[in-house]
Amino acid sequence: MGRLIVASNRTAAPGEERAGGLAVALWDALTERGGLWFGWSGETVERETRGLRIVTEGNVEFALADLTAAELAGYYLGYANRALWPVFHYRIDLARFVDEDWDCYATVNRRFGRLLHQLLRRDDIVWVHDYHFLLLGQELRNNGWQGPLGFFLHIPFPPAEVFAALPQHQRIARGLADFDLLGFQTERDVGNFHRYMVEQHGAELLPDGRLKAYGRIIRAEAFPIGIDPAEMRRFSEGEEARTAADRVRRMIGDRALVIGADRMDYSKGLPQRIQAFGRLLDEHDELRGRVNLLQVAPPSRETVGAYRDLREEMDRLAGRVNGDYSDLDWTPIRYLARGYSREVLAGLYQLARVGLVTPLRDGMNLVAKEYVASQVPEDPGVLILSEFAGAAERMPSALLVNPHDVGGVADAILRALRMSREERVERWQALDEEVRRNDVATWRRNFLDALRDVEMA
Repeated sequence: MGRLIVASNRTAAPGEERAGGLAVALWDALTERGGLWFGWSGETVERETRGLRIVTEGNVEFALADLTAAELAGYYLGYANRALWPVFHYRIDLARFVDEDWDCYATVNRRFGRLLHQLLRRDDIVWVHDYHFLLLGQELRNNGWQGPLGFFLHIPFPPAEVFAALPQHQRIARGLADFDLLGFQTERDVGNFHRYMVEQHGAELLPDGRLKAYGRIIRAEAFPIGIDPAEMRRFSEGEEARTAADRVRRMIGDRALVIGADRMDYSKGLPQRIQAFGRLLDEHDELRGRVNLLQVAPPSRETVGAYRDLREEMDRLAGRVNGDYSDLDWTPIRYLARGYSREVLAGLYQLARVGLVTPLRDGMNLVAKEYVASQVPEDPGVLILSEFAGAAERMPSALLVNPHDVGGVADAILRALRMSREERVERWQALDEEVRRNDVATWRRNFLDALRDVEMA
């Protein structure tokens, strides 16, 4: 049995924190089999360097490649985050299509493919991650790699007519066809990919669900990513969690807490969430002074204009609600534009009567699962979940909402605040079972088992 090779835009090299279930799951897979983790070093240099920095920890090697400042601007901030990210999240209106950005993206994939291929051995198995490396499989094939090659997309795959808005969609799809196994978060994503390939590339959908395209057989399946629920439970019972919860409890007293925790991104539905909470207070004066919204939203990609605009909109909307309804001893919205550790968040999730997870579009959204895993079984909170989050496909016991429907989200918050303990427990038990059954270890194992099937075929 050969090594496992993982390729992702960023790694968790020695000295870097392996925060979150994904990094830990990949690390566990690498250490089980022995292998190599390839990706960007996080460093930018003035001129392209052809070499790699190799760092070893135990039986795992890290192969780290630098980016030039121009590559960071074109490949990462440009094409990956100004073209691919908005289109894959159904936001063509926010996409920026610049030929030079595409050229840079393709060049980085080509260079990284060449660098990675030099490190491969005949019996290796390769697992590529996410939208930064859509062309990496093709580059490996072009360099002569004939072994098993898998890809997992962590963000949504949009409908055919949305994906086709990318000027380079055919080139990208041709690159994806060089993978043996394509993993998506949801069955909806798989269906979108199948339809796109059939309509745009004349692919044949075989009776067993595989695709025949460009003379190759491609397997595309849903592998919903999970969390480590035992870890979140430990976090929620730890000292950091208790301290954080006590601080917030002193601030809100016996008021109910509604919590949201999201990266500052236009896909997360943050303005609509603030508007829904404002609508709740507009229409239910009995709740004024009795409920708080705590929204944690650390900034991201602040050099991208759409993100700066979102930050300004959030400031304005929260200011409106607080200006209308704050009293001497009560501020309805606590809006924190900074990040907190998962240990701290676990304590806040446990304290909150309502978890508000309402993205406009999301590949999975692990906050929903972390909120569930942090609850006290005898007195759990209520998860309000966007029907457009990948998690909704397998978590129907949440209160599912359309995040664009501000009034509907406000009604869901009211329902959650008034829900009986019996119903809360019943709903939470169903959600908790799903979170534990499809945890991150199951996700990793299922994908690698499927990829090994390719290896043995």
